[in-house]
Amino acid sequence: MSTLTKQTLSHLDWLESEAIHIMREVAGQCSNPVLLFSGGKDSICMLRIAEKAFRPGKFPFPLMHIDTGHNYREVVEFRDKRAAELGERLIVRSVEDSMKRGTVVLKHENESRNKHQSVTLLEAIEEFGFDACIGGARRDEEKARAKERIMSFRDEFGQWDPKNQRPELWNLYNARSHKGENIRAFPISNWTEMDVWQYIEREQLELPSIYFAHTRPVVMRQGSIVPVNVPLMTGELTNLPKAGEEIIDLQVRFRTVGDISCTAPVESDADTVEKIVIETATTTITERGATRLDDQTSDASMEQRKKEGYF
Repeated sequence: MSTLTKQTLSHLDWLESEAIHIMREVAGQCSNPVLLFSGGKDSICMLRIAEKAFRPGKFPFPLMHIDTGHNYREVVEFRDKRAAELGERLIVRSVEDSMKRGTVVLKHENESRNKHQSVTLLEAIEEFGFDACIGGARRDEEKARAKERIMSFRDEFGQWDPKNQRPELWNLYNARSHKGENIRAFPISNWTEMDVWQYIEREQLELPSIYFAHTRPVVMRQGSIVPVNVPLMTGELTNLPKAGEEIIDLQVRFRTVGDISCTAPVESDADTVEKIVIETATTTITERGATRLDDQTSDASMEQRKKEGYF
């Protein structure tokens, strides 16, 4: 008589299994999906999920990044390196190109380009005819994201209506859409920042260096740590200090990465993933609350941008 062995799955096993299932549902239900990959920690986890879902075959979708032109150089270089290692197609579309076309107009030279990614994203969706965009947004990041379904429907104008969403019972997902409409799929919706770091630790995933403690010039501005004199890919410096601000060298790390103009680091000495896991377990401030300057303008700022097409 055979002996049955009981196997206990960890919470990371459950989360990973759910994410793989969701990603395969997108591939099965949608005709032309794309995986958004910025080089950030959440999208790095998404690449590992895609590997486990589809290897040894090629991914059934390309990778795409909407580049503001003001992304951290370390992250952009990592993005290109990781896509090349995987041998997957990487599409890059830039907010600067939208500015040249006149579809994005800045109010002033130093305005953050972060919110304008919506325009470039919608233009890229139309250019390639994508019917689904797979992204690494998580519900714990921000309350507007907590409202959203795993398969989030967008109409023909790229708009999201939080009061008109499809029901999701058990693990049944509806990714159907008509021509011109779009689905935003979030396989790691149910993950937390801690889950992401524990998964990175378990899978031994490589990361851009700015996620780890390092010393850089910063100023203190309205209670936030703001990096200054940050080099772009072109070599030009951005985030110049304002008159009267004192520049100090501070040991910091980034909990999240995005447009330089609105992504702040936190003071930290965590220079390994193990130390970051411990630090994350003891923090009392949310990831975006501590680091995203653009979300602090109002309680509804993220929800308004999502309605306009932001991821």
